[in-house]
Amino acid sequence: MKNFYSEFVNDELWLIRENEWAKALQNVRESQFTLGNGYMCSRGILEEVPYDSSPGTFVAGLFDKIASQVAELVNLPNPVNFKLTINGEKVGLSAMDSLEHKRVLNMKKGVLVRRTVYKDSRRHKYDYQSLRFISMANKNIGVMQMSFTPLDSGCGLDINTGIDTAVFNSGVLTEGRKKHFRLKELGQTDNAGFLVIETLEKKNPVVFWSGFYYEINGKKIYAKDNIFSLKLRKKQTVVFTKVFCIKRFPYHEDHSPCKNESFKIFNSAFRKGFPSLLKDHVRSWSRLWDKADIVVGGTASIQQNIRFNIYHMLIAAGYDYGFSSVGARTLSGEGYRGHVFWDTEIFLLPFYLLTFPQIAKNMLLYRYRRLNKARELAKSEGYKGVRFPWESAHTGDEETPEWAKDLDGSIIKIYTHKMEHHLTADIAYAVNRYYLFTSDDKFMEYCGYEILFETARFWAYRVKLNKRRNTYDITDVIGPDEFHVKVKNNAFTNFMAKWNLLTAHKFFSLLKDNPGLYKSLTKKISLNDKEASQWKKIALRISQPRHKGKVIEQFDGYFKLKEINISRTDENGIPVLSAKAKSEDFGKTQLVKQADIVMLMYVLDGWFDDSTKKDNYNFYLSRTLHKSSLSPSIYSLMACETGDLIRAYTFFNVALRTDISDLNGNTNEGIHAACLGGTWQVIVFGFAGVKAVDETMFIYPRMPFSWNSLKFSLIWRKAQIKLTLTNETIKVTVVSSLKKQVKLGVWGKIVSLKPGKEYIFDKKAALDKKKRRPQYL
Repeated sequence: MKNFYSEFVNDELWLIRENEWAKALQNVRESQFTLGNGYMCSRGILEEVPYDSSPGTFVAGLFDKIASQVAELVNLPNPVNFKLTINGEKVGLSAMDSLEHKRVLNMKKGVLVRRTVYKDSRRHKYDYQSLRFISMANKNIGVMQMSFTPLDSGCGLDINTGIDTAVFNSGVLTEGRKKHFRLKELGQTDNAGFLVIETLEKKNPVVFWSGFYYEINGKKIYAKDNIFSLKLRKKQTVVFTKVFCIKRFPYHEDHSPCKNESFKIFNSAFRKGFPSLLKDHVRSWSRLWDKADIVVGGTASIQQNIRFNIYHMLIAAGYDYGFSSVGARTLSGEGYRGHVFWDTEIFLLPFYLLTFPQIAKNMLLYRYRRLNKARELAKSEGYKGVRFPWESAHTGDEETPEWAKDLDGSIIKIYTHKMEHHLTADIAYAVNRYYLFTSDDKFMEYCGYEILFETARFWAYRVKLNKRRNTYDITDVIGPDEFHVKVKNNAFTNFMAKWNLLTAHKFFSLLKDNPGLYKSLTKKISLNDKEASQWKKIALRISQPRHKGKVIEQFDGYFKLKEINISRTDENGIPVLSAKAKSEDFGKTQLVKQADIVMLMYVLDGWFDDSTKKDNYNFYLSRTLHKSSLSPSIYSLMACETGDLIRAYTFFNVALRTDISDLNGNTNEGIHAACLGGTWQVIVFGFAGVKAVDETMFIYPRMPFSWNSLKFSLIWRKAQIKLTLTNETIKVTVVSSLKKQVKLGVWGKIVSLKPGKEYIFDKKAALDKKKRRPQYL
């Protein structure tokens, strides 16, 4: 029997395979096999949508709040819906026996390929094959192609396709299932069906178009309906092709313009034909991978996993002028209701910043577009400036639910939105980092300075004067370690607030060199020299945490808490506690949920010397439970920094395999965004040793010894830096339309590189103190 899609299943290092039908893994596979393009994503469901399947069709930034505690990502009608029936017997894995079943996610080309051989109750066999993709070339278009062949007898085939509106958002706690849209209009015209739905709260129209044709006996026939029948002879193949279009709009009372605009997009694609649509899509993916791919030499076992993580970052984000950002579970599931956390700025943004800076800019524009809401939130709590919500959706309002499940499944009250204020400084940090890597002055003038100044304002009012010590305290907070609630002077929070105030003060001083911008911006936000001058004074008096030697106390009183000796770890090096340990008691101990002080050492790298980093890493290593997907990658990064390369690789593998191996048992809810970005940072900032210091990017490889080489590229200030690294050599080529040379630090030495020329630097020669500059090979 012909394999229609064999060309998509041969390049093993680009493939994620499912080699058998495992019902228990169905929802996990749906997350893993998600297809998307940054505008919309579709979970990797089976086309026949078996019982207990969790279809998910999501458009970036489209939320609704009706019937929920908080706003949540809308699960839209499902266009990946293709059901076949033979004599009343459904063709599907939950209904028929399967003699063979394989699915392959080809990450290089962004397609999901399937082949299933069925046997029905009469022992007749059928071959089913499919390929589908969400177009990377046309962000509103999705395409499916399915072939069906009866292998040992003819049959009558009933086809039922179209767009399935019987979908829901899953219930959380006691909410029950919810539908966040109402059907407004549907119809059929020009061999295509359309569907207009409207979100309940904001009344945003979303228009669907779907066209369908099949090819049999060399003839192409456009289907006039979504439900019809065919007669097939033994070994006669029919090939079905379905093209659909999804486009969201702002509120429109009259949906006609929305239908007309979206029909033009759909019809152009529908008439283009499957081969052409696929070719455009694959070409677009090729351009993405040219910038984003990472190739590890000598260890093929992890290559697919690295590309799996990069693939999911590529489909999760786009550029829509800040309408949307990337949620904690990307666009692959309903986990955390699609909300945006600090994961976006601290874990994800560096990947986009160094591969697709426009997307990083979009993430920051998302925050800026909601700045007035952040002002309202700060004002409601008695502060000036802005305080960003811990969980954000479409409006910029606080969207953290009041109740959630704890680690042991019990229902607990949530306080993160009331106390985990470090997010506000984290966003300011991301703005500064964006500027450091891009030198985008226009961005800073448009919104960057304003974010920096308004976040500094918040901290100037958030601190409390401790008259006895003549310092400023920050009380009633939660740091990254969420086991300990309502603490005083959390080190991560205090240091980030201090950094925020000092950085804003520095930029304010520099802004005076631009009188026009200085005048307009200070007028816009009612800021004057006197207020800005206070930022530095306050920053220098923010309470410093206690120390034991060079070990920094996580918060006031932490050292006095009960010490718990962790004697066991699992196969991944993650601590294992006694079954008697209760999560509600962790706050009374020195046990830490996730990297906190260690996170601080990484984020504010230049503020701490090597021995301080090492002492704090070792102290908190034995106390951290890593009960968050955020944690392993940060410990891996600090293990690199402190020379603990064995643990660096162990923690890296935990972060890398979080979703491909479903290590936390919740990949069914969506892919963990922080793990995607965290593992990328371990490779690039950890093992490759890439670091930006002042105005220069430095490279100092310290790769695992099993890696023969590491090949990737980065964008640094509008120039593409192509790198091939070993632990002994650095090969660099600069690709830039600008004629000026690019300065890089290699093995600690600053060199100037001309665009278009390949340079090779040898570690031994570069570190030879007798030589004034690295030697060219």
